This record gives sequence, structure tokens and C-alpha cells, in this order.
Amino acid sequence: MSETEFPLPRGLADRLRDILVDADYTVSGVRDRLGDAAAKALAREQLVPALRATGGEERLGLLLRLWWLQAPIPARAARSILPVDELAETGLVTVEEGPDGPAVRALVHLGPWELEDGRPGFVVSDPKVRPGSGAVPGNDHVVGAGGASANLSRLIVDGPFERALDLGTGCGVQALHLASRAREVVATDLNPRAVRLAGISLALSGVTGARLAQGSLFEPVRDERFDLIVSNPPFVITPESARFTYRESDLPGDTVCAELVRQAPAHLTEGGWAQFLANWTHTDGDDWADRVGGWITGTGCSGWVVQRDVQDPAEYVELWLRDSCEHGTPEYTRRYDAWLDYFDREGIKGIGFGWISLRNDVAQDATVKVEELRHEVEQPVGPYLPDVVDGAMTAHRLTDAALLSAHVALVPGVVEERVAVPGAPDPEKIVLRQREGLRRVARIGTVEAALASVCDGTMPVGPLLDAIAELMGEDPALLRERTPEALRTLISEGFFRVAR
Repeated sequence: MSETEFPLPRGLADRLRDILVDADYTVSGVRDRLGDAAAKALAREQLVPALRATGGEERLGLLLRLWWLQAPIPARAARSILPVDELAETGLVTVEEGPDGPAVRALVHLGPWELEDGRPGFVVSDPKVRPGSGAVPGNDHVVGAGGASANLSRLIVDGPFERALDLGTGCGVQALHLASRAREVVATDLNPRAVRLAGISLALSGVTGARLAQGSLFEPVRDERFDLIVSNPPFVITPESARFTYRESDLPGDTVCAELVRQAPAHLTEGGWAQFLANWTHTDGDDWADRVGGWITGTGCSGWVVQRDVQDPAEYVELWLRDSCEHGTPEYTRRYDAWLDYFDREGIKGIGFGWISLRNDVAQDATVKVEELRHEVEQPVGPYLPDVVDGAMTAHRLTDAALLSAHVALVPGVVEERVAVPGAPDPEKIVLRQREGLRRVARIGTVEAALASVCDGTMPVGPLLDAIAELMGEDPALLRERTPEALRTLISEGFFRVAR
């Protein structure tokens, strides 16, 4: 393990940031300059429309061609807006002879980012290796912020926190998100190049309260504790040793995700959170939910595991071979075949992707909620995620007797829907639907529907059930006996909350 200083002099970082902001090299500025057509073409890996949209020697166009599109720009024009020699000394650009004279070429991708407080920030990574270029990323390649980064950032619970850790920081994008939530941020990575580029991202974004360290998993912070830990780990499941450090570890299968979950509680303060993206295997004779939930059981943490997607082995292999730009290369078929052989040997029938969130409740009766949510949910998840875990924990702890004496209220944003044949005296189906948050749907019976119509937290559940029994001509004792389990599930899933 080693501590790392910021690799960009503060004075140079401040000057470059001022240049970028003054030129409107921001998320909105880049979007407006490129326009919809060029942006859509870039999503298809087509550069020509974007190059046309950024032509000429106007500052923003030059910066976009250099840092975003990775196109050399004339040295004369570059020197008119950038401290080229100082940037070359730090390895961010190089000056080379081009067909039309000296040109400046970027050695990194520098993209605009929007910080949590709305200020402009910047993320520095290795240049994107585009399909069809004939190039393959190096082992120490540092990827930029993408879809997975955005998923994790929307999952992070709100602060404020005293200390936060970005484990496996990569280009530093999560550390930027943590900077607005925590007084002190620590960012670590096994890859020394990732630590360096993350440091440049933080420096350019004006983040000064962060510490950088190089090392594997929790080694760089062996004896430290944090209020918040986040990680987008190298979770790709592959038969080979770590080919690309940004996505694969040397641990077999989904072990790296299991190890993160098992080790995290020792590094959390009481009440602290750990939040990860993860992959896990689906195998013959093995329930993924029981196995992944088992990673958390016994840690003293409440947990919420959500499976957002499942891919079959062929889909999974194709995704990651595309990611490494190996389609069309001689290695493609060999690696594809070897990968499927590995999945066959291990009995892997599918690979799940999702979220894992832990809260260190230091409780023997801490509960773990494991579920699959494929539908769209309200984003960001972080602001209401603690309520999800609280609901599951409360439902787990409530005995039937405690539930009957509890004051329960319908959660705001929950509506009732009934499906019935016109003119029929009774509905065929009654459901509760969440218009906010996780947007779950629960099919309920007439008793639960009656409770939903009257539960406002002012009366205990037991007397309400007695009144419902009288109106329905039911035995109150039977309703008190059979209703708590259904109501407990509805509390766990966020349709009801215990008022007091």
C-alpha cells in the first residue's frame, strides 16, 4: 500500500479549470455545442458529425476536439488557449509533428462532470478504445464514467458524513460524489494509474479534502473505519486472471463481491453504510438469493440486495468482449469459446447484476432483504434508501402482538386500484401501487384494502381490525390471527409504515 500525492500541481490545476470553465467546457456547454445529431452519432461510435460540429478555432470547439474527441489540434491554436508545455510535462498531452505542422494530441480523455452542488467538475480517464480501431485496452486501462458509475452515484445515501471511502476509485468519479457528502474522502485503487488519474480528476474539480492510496481491497485502509463506503468493483466473472484491472480481479467467480461484503462491516462505524455494484452467478441447484443474502447474514448489518438484470452466459460474454473491443479480432472466437467452457464447467446458467447496500446496525437480529426489481424505479434511490431498509428491519422485528398494538399509516404516494367486471358486486383484483420510490405493486385482499382506507396512524391495528370484522361479518379473533403476516409484508415493502 502507498499514499499518493495529487499528481497535478495545484496552480496548474486551477489555471486549467479556469480555462475549461471560461470556455463553457461543461456538461451543458458540451451538450449544446455538439447538438442532438452529433451526440447520437457518438453513441453509435461515429465521430464525423461531432468533428464537423466542433470545427474552426473557437475555444470550445478546440477543447472538444482535443479532450473529448481525441483529435490532434494545431499547436499554434492550442498554445493560444492552453499551457501546452506544462501539460506535456505532466503527461496530459504531447506535441508531435502532423501533416500540417506541429500538433497537440491529448494523452487522456478529459470530460466535464457536474458536481452534487451544481458546480462544474471534470473526470480524467484513458482515451476510449473504439470498436474497429484495432486497439485493445491495456491491463492498466482506466475507463471513464459510464452507465455503471451513474447507477452507483444514484444509489448513494445522502450525508452528511464525517468520513467516506471510494474503494476501487478508477477515474475518481464516485470520490467526486462523496466530496459533497463527507468532510474527509479517501479514494483507493489497486491500479497505480487509476490513482494518478483520479487525483487529477479531483484536483481539476477543486476537491482538496481527499486522500489517495494504492492497494487491493481494504488493504490501504486496514485499520480505518468510515461512515460511508462505496465501490464499483472489478466484478466481471471470467475464467482468466485479471486481464483488465478496471473490470476483473484474480479471485474466482463472484468471490470479489462476496469478499467486499464480508470485509466491509469491519471498516464501518456504527450506523455506517456500504454500497456496491455486483455480479453474482446463477447455478444449478443453487438459489442466488439465498447465497448472496448469506454473504451478509451474521455480519450485524441490515442488508438490501436488488437484482436488476440477469444475462445468459452468451449475452454476458458478448457484452464484455465488446467492452474490450475484441470483436473481429483473431482472439474473439477463442476467448468466446473458452469463456463458455468455463461457465459450463462451473454449472453457471446466468449472471445477475445489481446493488448491495449494508447498514452497520451492530444487531444480532439484523435482517437482509433480497429481491428482484426489473422495472423502472424513482431516481435517485439514495434519498429514500434508508426508509427501505428501515421498513424491512421494522417488519422483521414486529411480533404479531406488537403489530396489533402498533399505530400504522399508509405511506404517501400509495394508491389503490380495483379491477372488476362492470356491475359486479365485488372486484376481481385489488392492488396497492406506489407512485413514488420503488414503485412496487402488491395484490391485496379486502381486509388489507379496508385497513389501507382507514390507517392514518391515529389508532392501533387491533381495534381497526375489530371494526372491519364487524362490518364484514367476520370473526374478529380470526382477522387478528391471519392479518399480521400480510400486513408485515406490506410494511417490509414500503406500503405502510409504523407511525409510533
